[in-house]
Amino acid sequence: MITTDFVPGSPCWLDLGALDVPAAAAFYGAVLGWDYESMGEGEDMEGGMFRKDGKIVAGLGKLTEKGARPAWMIYYCVADADATTQAVESAGGTVRVAPRDLDEWGRMAQYSDPLGGQFAVWQPGQNKGADLVDEPGSLSWTELYTSDVAASKDFYGRVFGWQFGDMELPGGGGTYSLVTPAGLPEERMQGGLMELRKEDLALANGQPYWHPVFAVADCDAAVAQVTEKGGSVQMGPEDAEGVGRLAVCLDPSNADFVVLTPTRS
Repeated sequence: MITTDFVPGSPCWLDLGALDVPAAAAFYGAVLGWDYESMGEGEDMEGGMFRKDGKIVAGLGKLTEKGARPAWMIYYCVADADATTQAVESAGGTVRVAPRDLDEWGRMAQYSDPLGGQFAVWQPGQNKGADLVDEPGSLSWTELYTSDVAASKDFYGRVFGWQFGDMELPGGGGTYSLVTPAGLPEERMQGGLMELRKEDLALANGQPYWHPVFAVADCDAAVAQVTEKGGSVQMGPEDAEGVGRLAVCLDPSNADFVVLTPTRS
């Protein structure tokens, strides 16, 4: 599962682009027990950090890109953002934000895969990424909904060297492809790819999209907070054998995420 040893190709950071930063801070505070720390001054709060038990878990910023939808952006750890950019372009992807330094903290870039799925990378400097993962109130999994899993495997395999393993979903739900960073054993899998029809990807106008899965102590309690605070539920809560109890949710601005109470062995 996700750890904080920041191997190449593993999730290391995520941030939310929100239309209303204070409203988003209040929503995720209620749902995930996060504290928000503004990086600015005054009531506008253009951006900052989320903390859980004092540890940084994610970022929050004002959505400024014209035509973009509110969404979570997932960053994957790389040793060289410039080399990754070349790999993205060679594999048919698009550079949305060219590699750039964020002071001494690190170097970042953002891309779209050939089908339009957006993701980002982080080349650590002084800051490696999130302080807390795989615990209640933090990132525990990443997931891509795509209309073409084979094409997605080819692209991300070429960019990150990811290893893939397929499993059949119960009840004829199709095939789910598990993602493991290059060179690591299967028990270190960090995410999955799920094939859906383009019409089922309406949230991103038919294009693929990544979303985070957050671990929670009580899935049903988290879902109750989602709906009470103005969000909605696309699926669940329901039990997934060998995985846990989960629900696919939207925040009040329709940014998607999943809450999961994992099955503990």
